Amino acid sequence: MTARREVSSAGRSSPAAWQTASGPATPGPAIELTGAAAQIGGRTIWQDVSVRVGHGAFVALLGANGSGKSTLLKAALGALPLSAGSATVLGQAPGAANRSIGYLPQRRSFDQGTRLRGRDIVRLGLDGDRWGLPLPLAWGGPGARRRAAHDRVDEVIEMVGAGSYADRPIGESSGGEQQRLLIAQALVRRPELLLLDEPLDSLDLPNQAAVAALVAEICRGAGVAVLLVAHDVNPLLPYIDSVIYLAGGRAVEGPVEQVITDATLTRLYGLPVEVLRASDGRLVVVGQPDPPAHHHDRHAHDGHPAAAPGNGG
Repeated sequence: MTARREVSSAGRSSPAAWQTASGPATPGPAIELTGAAAQIGGRTIWQDVSVRVGHGAFVALLGANGSGKSTLLKAALGALPLSAGSATVLGQAPGAANRSIGYLPQRRSFDQGTRLRGRDIVRLGLDGDRWGLPLPLAWGGPGARRRAAHDRVDEVIEMVGAGSYADRPIGESSGGEQQRLLIAQALVRRPELLLLDEPLDSLDLPNQAAVAALVAEICRGAGVAVLLVAHDVNPLLPYIDSVIYLAGGRAVEGPVEQVITDATLTRLYGLPVEVLRASDGRLVVVGQPDPPAHHHDRHAHDGHPAAAPGNGG
């Protein structure tokens, strides 16, 4: 695993504020799959997958459309039983520790006419609807619990740097602003693990970089493990510890410089693949059988994106 990069917190909360999330409460890795396989509708999505995500590590989950990235997140959440092999998440069976997981699904869209405030979106993370469990915010009566909830929402809004627009209707916020608020929603329960499904999708390059830096700051400052699904590794290169790359129904994990190489990807895809490095340091993968959306610039501007399509991910 590569050495961790330092991330500047200029313009956001002090490093001490990030310590509000709980530290690792379980031994062993945050996620571990051993000889795992997943099927959907009788079709094998991936098999013989053995990967680990350590506590406090920032790991990118990469692969072409349909390679099974979102499927792996569903397996970690216990929403899709493995067809073979085993998995532990925060030291327990998948699904058993969901209360300690912050999960951001594939991109949701908010119509420009949506009047729900950004603050209200964040507060939804405390409702217990996500996992069906109430959150014990504070001892005392309803008034004390409401104050505790209000304070925690304020805290995570400040963490993600969304204070200047959190009280605006969410539909009036840009794509990057909306994504920060959704990350705040995932953080509000003080998780040990964040599962983020394509949080950079439909953002322009500056916002991709800003959100990647924010997630890295959360990971480092609060000791939260992060598994982030992405199409494009390039905005993540300065921040991630390692990558998991899915292709051809298999997976390989390790530092970027060991995984995203001609030899490794050729072995995964079963045909010649070439990895090029542009003059600005960006990686370009050439020769994949199903050219994915990652490794090139798809987003010309940051607006109000459409919802991401559902697929094998």
